Amino acid sequence: MFPHFEQHTIDVGDVPIHCVKGGSGPGLLLLHGHPQTHAIWHKVAPQLAERYTVIAADLRGYGDSGKPAGLPDHSNYSKRAMAADQLRLMRHFGHERFLVLAHDRGARVAYRMALDHPAAVSRLVTLDIAPTLAMYEKTSMAFATAYYHWFFLIRPAPFPETLINSHPGDYLKHTIGGRSAGLAPFTDEAYAEYLRCLRDPATVHGICEDYRASATIDLEHERADLAAGRKIACPMLALWGAHGAVGQCFDPLAEWRALASDVRGKALDCGHYIPEEAPQALLDEVLPFLSTQTP
Repeated sequence: MFPHFEQHTIDVGDVPIHCVKGGSGPGLLLLHGHPQTHAIWHKVAPQLAERYTVIAADLRGYGDSGKPAGLPDHSNYSKRAMAADQLRLMRHFGHERFLVLAHDRGARVAYRMALDHPAAVSRLVTLDIAPTLAMYEKTSMAFATAYYHWFFLIRPAPFPETLINSHPGDYLKHTIGGRSAGLAPFTDEAYAEYLRCLRDPATVHGICEDYRASATIDLEHERADLAAGRKIACPMLALWGAHGAVGQCFDPLAEWRALASDVRGKALDCGHYIPEEAPQALLDEVLPFLSTQTP
């Protein structure tokens, strides 16, 4: 799926992080969402690699990256810990300052990275999310129905793990196929990769711990940012799917302006899985933004 890219697994501390790397130029980190892997970028990575050194990584707990057992406070799956993994990965490849393009769960890791390490992130693009705290605090019945997994996956272990492990194929099909576009956006090769990883019980536990952290320690970190008036300092582009729950249930730009100093954005004519549903529309928005020089 990634011609001319190299595969790497890099020890970044307490976990190995798996990634593919290709292209040349400024560093560009790509981060995926749930319940997927770096494979979500296969439709856009070759074009991005014409201008950038593209590093598409699997998050801690996902894909072929490390999947430690969750701690009682879920801190080792906090977005702070997951962002530190990716920061060390980029530094391993010689990128002290870099661009970030991230979807879904990866976008939550990315904006935490921009808050915690402002010198590292030069420009940030988030896909189909609003800040975690706002989404939890402003939950409606429509959002809870569409994003039921936000409340299911945070139940104490091993309850959600047991149910998902009993039928991982059904979980994948109904999770990514139950959105506005159905299963049409996903190639057979990408779908097989997502299923391969989800059949590993360690991945299922890692996914649950990611969500448990978002409903606990991540909210503490975000409340502390807001109380201190700390904002994402780099230029930020927020894109979301016009047919997805984020744009229909929230005002994404209004929510981001509470947490970012320089943010712009818009809805694209697609659903949640933007890199696979609308790859050309994504490139049309992202390439001009990333190429603008940051002071």
